[in-house]
Amino acid sequence: MPYRRLPNTDLARIQSLTRAVEQGESLGYLDLPYAYSVHTQAVDLLEKMERANAEYQVAYERQVNFAKDYQKKMKMAKLYVSHFIQVFQLSVIRGEIKEEMRALYHLPLKGFAVPELNTEAALLEWGEYIIAGEKERTEKGSSPIYNPSIAKVRVFYDNFVDARNAKNVLQANTKRAMLTLDNLHATVDALILEIWNAVENHYKDLPLQDRLDACRKFGINYYYRKGEKAE
Repeated sequence: MPYRRLPNTDLARIQSLTRAVEQGESLGYLDLPYAYSVHTQAVDLLEKMERANAEYQVAYERQVNFAKDYQKKMKMAKLYVSHFIQVFQLSVIRGEIKEEMRALYHLPLKGFAVPELNTEAALLEWGEYIIAGEKERTEKGSSPIYNPSIAKVRVFYDNFVDARNAKNVLQANTKRAMLTLDNLHATVDALILEIWNAVENHYKDLPLQDRLDACRKFGINYYYRKGEKAE
């Protein structure tokens, strides 16, 4: 005996509701196996599900497409921030910049290692440190660092910050669209179950295969267990 299984994806929910609505409309009001109010509710929920799913797909696609551009801008910002720190440290080694000046950039006073810049947080933090440090040092009369200049570093750093803000907005849009879909699941699942129960009860006296065929037209999904032969 085959068993039914409720849809567990948004696409499957939409397909199930679509088949129920289309079959209901083809039969007409008088031949519906459930109340007409259930049919109108199905029409309304189907429209909401389709709209919410479409909005989620658009938001998710925008987020994915933007990810490549964001990674490029993060890579360039990391390259310039790292390069600037390396040039600064070399200037200290050569005696062109006093060792104590490293404090302005939040760099350790001992050692010449370049900080790890592999995360968003680290890159944001060190970008701010070196921009502020270079500004304070040059305002005290010291010569600015060139190749790269802090102005050029800031261009790529600001591009990264802007891209990160845009990425956060896109992620928030996707999360909000997903939440809208999630909030529909319980109501949609309950309605699909109500329709399926009413349909199966309506056709319960038909021969098995005729009953299954009639129920499938309303979107009921039947599955056979392993080793069970379909009629």
